[in-house]
Amino acid sequence: MPKKKTGQRKKAEKQRLRQKEIRSARDNVPLAKYPCNASMECDRCERKQKNRAFCYFCQSLQRLPQCAHCGKVKCMLKTGDCCVKHPGQFSTGMGMVGAICDFCEAWVCHGRKCLTTHACTCPLQDSVCIECERGVWDHGGRMFQCSFCNNFLCEDDQFEHQASCQVIESENLKCQSCNKLGQYSCLRCKVCFCEDHVRRKGFKYEKGKTIPCPKCGYDTSQTKDLSMSTRSHKFGRQGLGGDDDDDEGGSGYGYYGGTASYGDDEDDDEDYSGGSDDSYTDSDDSDDDSDDDDEEDEEDKEDKEEDKSKKDVAK
Repeated sequence: MPKKKTGQRKKAEKQRLRQKEIRSARDNVPLAKYPCNASMECDRCERKQKNRAFCYFCQSLQRLPQCAHCGKVKCMLKTGDCCVKHPGQFSTGMGMVGAICDFCEAWVCHGRKCLTTHACTCPLQDSVCIECERGVWDHGGRMFQCSFCNNFLCEDDQFEHQASCQVIESENLKCQSCNKLGQYSCLRCKVCFCEDHVRRKGFKYEKGKTIPCPKCGYDTSQTKDLSMSTRSHKFGRQGLGGDDDDDEGGSGYGYYGGTASYGDDEDDDEDYSGGSDDSYTDSDDSDDDSDDDDEEDEEDKEDKEEDKSKKDVAK
């Protein structure tokens, strides 16, 4: 018979599991949740930006700076690891800060733990946007990570990049080494691999874990689980608008049931008319021809009637 667990033992086991979950979740914190990447509104210009020691736009100092490591704005530790002791009182503002991080450009509080560990664990150490190649010091917005390729993105390019990230740099979803269907895709290299070429020779793979890319080492994903698309080229005149070289705006052919137009009808009428309203035009000429034909027909009818009347009289 196993020994019956006491209440104290059950409580200790639950606490041990909870602490293990906290330690594991600490490594999986999204980039937007870190205090060094938090949103901040300037006290003077009232513009939103990333958490910074000085405003990116007006260079003003904030009234309540936030620590880039622990996220606090007020130090309430009367006794502890504070490098600047303040017994019996709380410290805020410039009395709480101790340094500025070179990577995230934010204040770090005067706590000994924050000062010694933040620079080594700052999540924005290599934060350069994959699209515009700007770092933290080059723009005022926050930094994000792509959910597909896990690259850094600035606030301006995050939506546009993620909308076009699942595009393979080839014209089909086949393996580049052979002609088989690519079952695995690397979202960082934008290449598909089959079952044979995704595994490197002499490398041991652990069971139950995702297979890394043989080129860059990033975890691959199964192509069937993603909405992957291939690279497409648009050749020739596939645009809906006319050519830029045409000054008159008319294209040399029609598109989608449209007709070709090489100019305006008003310009043609003005050319024929000579720019005056009283001049002789083609329409007047056609009207005169039709009137002449009608007169000739009437004369022929009269001649025929006269011939008939003469014959009747002779009889």
